[in-house]
Amino acid sequence: SAADRVDAGLPTAVVVSNVIAVGTSHGLALIFDPNQALRLCLGSTSVGAQYGAVSALSINSDCTRLLCGFAKGQITMWDLANGKLLRTIMDAHPPGTAILHIKFTDDPTVAICNDSGGSVFELTFKRVMGTRTCESRCLFSGAKGEVCCIQPLLVKAELRDHPITQYGLLAMASLTKVLVIGLKPSLKVWLTFPYGKTNPASVPLLSWHFIAVQNAVTPMLAFCRGGTIHFLLVKKDESGAVHVSKQKQLHLSYELINLTWINSRTLALLDSAEKLHVVDRHSQEELEMVDMAEVQLVYNSSHFKSLATGGNVSQALALVGEKACYQSVGSYGAQIIYLGTKSVHIITLRTWRERMDCLLKQERFTEVLALAWSFHEGKAKAVVGLFGDQSKRQGVIADRMVEILIQFADRALRKCPDQGKIQVMEQHFQDMVPVMVDYCLLLDRTDLLFGQIYSKLSEISVAKGVFIECLEPYVLTDKLTSITPQVMKDMLIHFQDKGMMETIEACIVHMDVTSLDIQQVVGMCWEHHLHDAMIYVYNRGMNDYIMPMEKLFQIIGPSLRAGKSLSDEQVIMGNKLLVYISCCLAGRAYPLGNIPEDLVPLVKNQVFEFLIRLHSTEVAPDEEIYPHIRTLLHFDTREFLNVLALTFENFQSDKQAVEHQQRIVDILLKVMVENSDFTPSQVGCLFTFLARQLAKPDNTLFVNRKLFDQVLEFLCSPDDESRHAERQQVLLELLQAGGVVQFDENRLVTMAEKAAFYQVCEFMYEKQQLYDKIIFCYLNDPVRKEEIFNYVHNMLSIPGYSAEDKASVWSKTIEHSKDLVAINPSKAAELVATHFTTELGSILEKLEDQHLLFLLLQNLLNPTDGGQVNRELQRNPQIHEKYIDLLCQFQPDRIPDFLRLSEHYRLEEATQITKRHQLHEATAYLLEKKGDVHGAFQVLLEILKRKLSLLTENEGEHSEELVQATESTLEETIGLCQRNSHSLNQQQREALWFPLLEAVMSTQKLLKDGSSSPAFESLKHLTKQVLNSMTGFIALPSILQRILQDPMYGKGKLGEIQGLILGMLDTFNYEQTLLETTTNLLNHDLHWSLSNLRAAVSRGLNPKQEHCGICLQQYKRRQEGTEEVIVFSCGHIYHSQCLHNKNCGVQTDGQTRWLCYKCNSSNKGGRHRDMGSEVNRGRSTSLAQIKVTSAYYSTSRDSDNKKPTEMTLDLQQLQAFDELRRLYRGPSRLAILTELSRNRGGNKQGLLHATSTHSITNSIFQNENFQLRLSPPPLAEE
Repeated sequence: SAADRVDAGLPTAVVVSNVIAVGTSHGLALIFDPNQALRLCLGSTSVGAQYGAVSALSINSDCTRLLCGFAKGQITMWDLANGKLLRTIMDAHPPGTAILHIKFTDDPTVAICNDSGGSVFELTFKRVMGTRTCESRCLFSGAKGEVCCIQPLLVKAELRDHPITQYGLLAMASLTKVLVIGLKPSLKVWLTFPYGKTNPASVPLLSWHFIAVQNAVTPMLAFCRGGTIHFLLVKKDESGAVHVSKQKQLHLSYELINLTWINSRTLALLDSAEKLHVVDRHSQEELEMVDMAEVQLVYNSSHFKSLATGGNVSQALALVGEKACYQSVGSYGAQIIYLGTKSVHIITLRTWRERMDCLLKQERFTEVLALAWSFHEGKAKAVVGLFGDQSKRQGVIADRMVEILIQFADRALRKCPDQGKIQVMEQHFQDMVPVMVDYCLLLDRTDLLFGQIYSKLSEISVAKGVFIECLEPYVLTDKLTSITPQVMKDMLIHFQDKGMMETIEACIVHMDVTSLDIQQVVGMCWEHHLHDAMIYVYNRGMNDYIMPMEKLFQIIGPSLRAGKSLSDEQVIMGNKLLVYISCCLAGRAYPLGNIPEDLVPLVKNQVFEFLIRLHSTEVAPDEEIYPHIRTLLHFDTREFLNVLALTFENFQSDKQAVEHQQRIVDILLKVMVENSDFTPSQVGCLFTFLARQLAKPDNTLFVNRKLFDQVLEFLCSPDDESRHAERQQVLLELLQAGGVVQFDENRLVTMAEKAAFYQVCEFMYEKQQLYDKIIFCYLNDPVRKEEIFNYVHNMLSIPGYSAEDKASVWSKTIEHSKDLVAINPSKAAELVATHFTTELGSILEKLEDQHLLFLLLQNLLNPTDGGQVNRELQRNPQIHEKYIDLLCQFQPDRIPDFLRLSEHYRLEEATQITKRHQLHEATAYLLEKKGDVHGAFQVLLEILKRKLSLLTENEGEHSEELVQATESTLEETIGLCQRNSHSLNQQQREALWFPLLEAVMSTQKLLKDGSSSPAFESLKHLTKQVLNSMTGFIALPSILQRILQDPMYGKGKLGEIQGLILGMLDTFNYEQTLLETTTNLLNHDLHWSLSNLRAAVSRGLNPKQEHCGICLQQYKRRQEGTEEVIVFSCGHIYHSQCLHNKNCGVQTDGQTRWLCYKCNSSNKGGRHRDMGSEVNRGRSTSLAQIKVTSAYYSTSRDSDNKKPTEMTLDLQQLQAFDELRRLYRGPSRLAILTELSRNRGGNKQGLLHATSTHSITNSIFQNENFQLRLSPPPLAEE
């Protein structure tokens, strides 16, 4: 409204101090007081028309002067007291540029201005002879980089004496970097910091603030361009120089257009979307975000583009100006002012009370309590208005939190649903009551919790129940140990009504006993069997540690005395009793905490006296002596003795402690040794316990050794076969615990051997270093027989044993080798192969049982079973032949596999063995392996004839198994013929195949009359199989002639042999098709290879440089007329004359083959090697292309007279081509085609008659040495 009254135009700039000054587009400056009343209107519209809009404002530190910068470059100074114009500055900077910034410094006579040319000037105001003047000094020229933001360091009045003020620091932000300079005492640059890569449209921002660092107040500069804020700490070091150190950066996900400090910990960041982010600097946490779109922020774009002076600015500055709003934001104290197009908005942080009250108005009690507690703990951010030391601040906040908690309780009751399900009401209070309890305990205000809040919530039963249940987790975690008696009473009643007795017990043991109604709690404990709670109350409430034990003994004692099994509940009680006794004797409270130190000795004595009582308080007629110890021993002997062992370790060496220990031990011996109702395991546990105690160096116990002898006899009684393993384990544990010193070792070993306690014997033998006797223990122990192999292996392998010990074990093992094989042949074989290969003969002789011998050799020799054939065994063929003999006896079906896998037997002996056992297939294999092919064939043929005979004899009983066996034998015979036909001549082949064919056909002749029988069909199939197999080795006419000469077919009709002939013809057609297809594939493959090779070598070569690699002259500009230029595939280029001078040409067959000078020189062998060594030259040569060129080549039109372009192959290319031919020859394509097309029967024409004889002989396929003037693909240079 003020702007409308004076026709001020739109707002353009704002500055705030004790007053608010607003610059306008019509050149006016409106001055408002803090109450928003217009106090002054400086300037006029006529002056505004001359100077343009106000583009920058600044007020000095005492708020007496106002500087106005204008869009057309003028600067005016006004007196804010009376509105008088003091100065009009026209020549402070170059004309034609707008004022972007103008800033007072701490010195009221010095100001800094920045124009749209990017320059920065220092203005010094003086008054000489009553005349006000202004001197200008250029601090930074826009020609060196445009500055678009300046910020002098302004110091508050209380920091005027700060040492940094003597430098007059000024921060300037250009488009590429930030500079910090000192104006005093002389101009000096203290820092240059480049931005790095940034968005060119982002706005450079600067802002100073003083912060506390290590009990000192130091200025910090925050600057930003884009989304990263850098913090620089500026200090004056001891030498007097300004030291700048980088601090932690703040990375943002948005780009900023304004950066303002609210206080030393909080920043206000305005992003390019006009959203204001309040950020904590230390934690980098965003505290709040406010959308500022409704402010309609004023931008300074027109001034940055200098539109008022013709727009003569750089594009980079104009781009930055799109989002520039430097003059639209001002700060004063903790307030920030934002200038909008129609109004001015002030942003300020709320005080801590205002923040809480704001949440309270919205009834967000949970959030307000969380905020208040963060104030209380000093963890809140951006806290304003909270003064005093920490205790005072916490007191103020705690009082306020108490008020809020009471309001919260009232609201919980007020907002309670009046109607609906009980679950709805419970959920309502479960959302609120735990919060109240939590904060009351955090504030340590249990008086408030159990006073006002509990009384309020008790009005509603549901709220009361939720309150009580909320206390449980705090009680169990010991955060709440004291509850008022009334609340405790209500708590017990509530849980009891809901049947939550375990919860009651868990809570009672965490509570202070003084808050409990002892009578109520004890009665409840007895009624509901809450034994933990009962023990706790007796111990803590009445210092009675004996009564709980008496009660627990009364629960488990009668059943144990009667020999009945205990119920689950009684077992739990017995375990509780043991733990309770253990805790009492160790000085710990049950179930939690510790017994008071002054009571520990008393409690220990009371517990011991109770345990060793001769009789219980209520003596039963049949009660035996020492009922308590007897009961515990019967309940769990081992655990009770463990309790005593732990107790003895914690005993101090005083007279009373020693007496207690001895007394307990005497009672234990009296109770257990003199009674027969304890098991061997229980008795063994006692003596193991005693042995451990006696083995201690500070032992004071005395035990009669005769008792140990009695226990030994008891455990080793040979008449008692029951619990053998249990008795042995008990004795072993007794010895391992140190009890061996209590026995006569010889007597112990003798009794252990009689009782078959082999583990005990092993323990004693090892102690006596009689390692060979341990083998006896393993062999006779049915449970641990398998472990003997590991024992022997470890003894013979692990260092630490003497040679004598190892020798004794070695000989004992050989002695019992038969037993070892019987136990586990596989492990025995592994042991023999590892340690006993030299004694293998004697070991085999000891094995009279042939089957055991077979099993041992099988694991030694048969690789299929995982055995490794030892080298010693490989040199002994007799062992392999012995195994073959045994294999023929026990597993004849595995003979063929073994003969194929093994090579360590003699063929003649193995053949005799297989013949003796009539294993004909194996015999045939061995004969074939010897080279006696016909002998092997005769063996298989005889087997086949026998099976064919059986097939004809059992024609009526045709079985599938017999047919399959016949087919298998036939396939094996055919395989023999096929494997060996390649190495035989035609006559020898016929000697194999024709007898086989005759055997099958003769059998078929016998069944000719029953041609429809299944046997006849099977024989026809077998005959066809033989014919198909032999056609690859016997000429087709020979086969037909043999069939026709056969009496069976020679006198018959053609129809009888039609099937055979058609089958042979089908086979012929198949092979002919296969040949043609293979030939086509090979031709296509060769054509593809040659085409790719030609395409690769036809590509042009690209030189890497434009000058000769020898004379270093550019080949395009050399003025020596026409000259050849040679380019190699490696990229090097030379003049031919230069190469010739370096002897890089090789004459072969009247042609010059060029070598690359650089590549050839790098080869250590040089080029003067024998041509036969070219294969090893690697990459020392390159493909060469020769071109005629000269200085005038590009314009010459008579190039036909020049030497034409020529392509040659160098040595490496020839080598590569030879390699290619070798790869594709295999040995040659012609040989392959000839082999495929050769006469199959001796008088059959080849299949390659599609071309004439003349064309074939002239084909390149017939010429093994045809020339190909091409090269392989160029190799890329490494």
